[in-house]
Amino acid sequence: MSETKKILVVDDEEDIVQFLSVLLEDNGYEVVVARNGIEALEKARADAPALISLDITMPEQSGVKAYKELRNDDDLKSIPIVIVTGYEDPNFEKFIKTRRTIEPPDAFFEKPIQKDEFLAKVKDLTG
Repeated sequence: MSETKKILVVDDEEDIVQFLSVLLEDNGYEVVVARNGIEALEKARADAPALISLDITMPEQSGVKAYKELRNDDDLKSIPIVIVTGYEDPNFEKFIKTRRTIEPPDAFFEKPIQKDEFLAKVKDLTG
């Protein structure tokens, strides 16, 4: 039997956390939750997730800062990162994908999340 893959869901909105947790758990994943960028880094180091779903706008430490730190950490930079955001700037996806100093995210989803597309991308990125 194959090992259950962990997904780190990083979001400060309880309804999004619940939605993604149920969606992922119903499809055979184990979910670990972080509520801000600081927790995201701690839990990524502690839990070695197969994928990180990362919100951008959060308290204490933004998802952008956490994203940069994840991508610059030798132990964490190979973990696929899916940006999930309600940030309403049509240029943000282009901005985050075109940084020269940092790898682009593996996927980008706007809220409300299209569950079938999200799940298909998670399955693709986690093998």
